[in-house]
Amino acid sequence: MKYDVIVIGAGASGMLAAINAAENGANVLLLEKMNSEGRKMLISGKGRCNITNTAYQSEYFKKIFPKGKFLKHAFSTFFTKDIINLLENKGLKTKEERGGRVFPESNSAADVVNTLRIILKEKNVTIKKDSKAEDIKTKDGKVIGIKISGKKEIILCDNVILCTGGKSYPATGSTGDGYALAKKLGHTINPVRPALVPVITEGDTAEKLQGLSLKNVNASVWINGKKRKDEFGEMMFAHFGLTGPIILTLSRTVVDALINKNEVEISIDLKPALDEKKLDARLQRELSNNGKKQIKNIMKNLLPSKMIPVILDMTEINADKECHQITSKERKRLKNILKDFRFKISGYRSFNEAIITAGGVETNEIDSKTMMSKLIKNLYFAGEIIDLDAETGGYNFQIAFSTGWLAGKSCVKLFE
Repeated sequence: MKYDVIVIGAGASGMLAAINAAENGANVLLLEKMNSEGRKMLISGKGRCNITNTAYQSEYFKKIFPKGKFLKHAFSTFFTKDIINLLENKGLKTKEERGGRVFPESNSAADVVNTLRIILKEKNVTIKKDSKAEDIKTKDGKVIGIKISGKKEIILCDNVILCTGGKSYPATGSTGDGYALAKKLGHTINPVRPALVPVITEGDTAEKLQGLSLKNVNASVWINGKKRKDEFGEMMFAHFGLTGPIILTLSRTVVDALINKNEVEISIDLKPALDEKKLDARLQRELSNNGKKQIKNIMKNLLPSKMIPVILDMTEINADKECHQITSKERKRLKNILKDFRFKISGYRSFNEAIITAGGVETNEIDSKTMMSKLIKNLYFAGEIIDLDAETGGYNFQIAFSTGWLAGKSCVKLFE
């Protein structure tokens, strides 16, 4: 049988591409190498699925790398309200949380995937699971079909949309297969590396603090002694190093710097609301008001209890020392570490723990108005396979939805 459109990969971008192509009258085959659709969506947002973000497009472009403006047309075709309406029209209620993050009201990622499954069924999309695309067949520079691993015959089609994702969370099926398929057809694959990934620190300080979360702190990345980027918000210590929202956001800068053999440090300002002068005044006040108390007891006014022995040890202050005995040098050391709690970064975690993948198919080889390859006619790209990645907060799913929708729409227009 010949199909108008074959979509490879039933993730966020693949399901949207299949839905829109079918909606526009195409006979669509959706191929998935795993035994179910949307596996990565199911684990996203700690099982809640951060569907999108209500930020303006201008804000999106600041949070997408390396060339956010490539998505201008895709976003103008299908954006935040469109994905929310698509889901809500099928009965899935959504809610907006702080920072513009949109989640299903039920807090269940499975509800998002099931709603998309329902739409796929309504649009008569044929879904073939446990089917890995091994090769994309072309003739005279144009797509003519695909070959499935372990099968002899070629499935003929007029269009292929490649939505195989990146390499992050490989257990969900995203193991980088699409890069090999695209490379075989002549596409440039920019170096892929983990993005939105926890970082590994030297020494055992993070390990001593593992499990501790900090809110309202400022973390900054220092490369070869120069401050490059900073983020305010939440973070967490792990047995290997640092993680949590602001660390994940900074990780892109960290990973690229480490790949280029630079020296990388992360500095945490534990008291960003106070400048050094105000913090020093606060410390003096605490010490003079509690002269007879041990320093370890008054530190509870400044830090979570788990941090106190670690900080006092690092500043070489005896925890049992009474406040009136604290010298000005010790107070200065305390002030400095509260404003600059510094970690040397030695590495980053693997694709198994990375939320997304940086790198991928070079955007210069894709028509941003259609998502079609500039090298192979009727071959389209959507989602994480493209060299585009964003910060946390729903931006990456919106990239997948928008590019998938545009690719689905474009190939049917061409087919007509």
